[in-house]
Amino acid sequence: MNLELQSRRAVAAAAAFAVLVVVHLEAQLAEADRLADVSQWFLMPLLAAILVAVTAAPRSALVRTVLVALAFSWLGDTAPDAFDGDSAFMVMIGCFLLAQLAYVTAFLPYRDWSVLRRPAVAGYVLAVVLLVAACAPGAGALLVPALVYGLCLGAMAVLSTGLGAVAGVGGALFLASDAMIALGAFADWFTPPVEGFWVMLTYIAGQALLVYGVAAADRTAATPTAVSSGAR
Repeated sequence: MNLELQSRRAVAAAAAFAVLVVVHLEAQLAEADRLADVSQWFLMPLLAAILVAVTAAPRSALVRTVLVALAFSWLGDTAPDAFDGDSAFMVMIGCFLLAQLAYVTAFLPYRDWSVLRRPAVAGYVLAVVLLVAACAPGAGALLVPALVYGLCLGAMAVLSTGLGAVAGVGGALFLASDAMIALGAFADWFTPPVEGFWVMLTYIAGQALLVYGVAAADRTAATPTAVSSGAR
């Protein structure tokens, strides 16, 4: 693809994404539920468009797998709207579980440069343990699915650090966003003001930083070794 055309497409997609983020977060603050729902439907497709626009064909396994993760994330954002109550929650969990598994698959080749074998991994383990402990009393029959999802979410956050600091922050924010969703669903004491705003702010920022980190890693080199050298 012509580099100038590719650059124009990337700028257009990024501008559209930025405008949509502002609209969506304003809708969350205003509790305009319908506008928040509709604007959320287009967030992940625009992020995917940005990733496609800033990477060259043929795209690497990393980029292709992250596009799959974004597709499952989009399903997690949209599919629950067709269901009610616990069914909607389970559909969302199922879609995002598949998204987390795709992210884990994408980031796994970079594990040697992540915090997986470093003392910092203890912080992620502690966060997941505390989250499960806080949710367990109210989770009931959903405890096992929530536990499985929590483990996959923690693995994604840990492995994302292998792509560098930006992706690592993205993974941590995604973990924080889903932690707030879990606490809101299972812990009666968790009632922050404008909860939807904070959930979506950390979710959008987390996904955007992951995409930025993936694009940077893809530009740096096609191998984990080259990415780690650049990160150091």
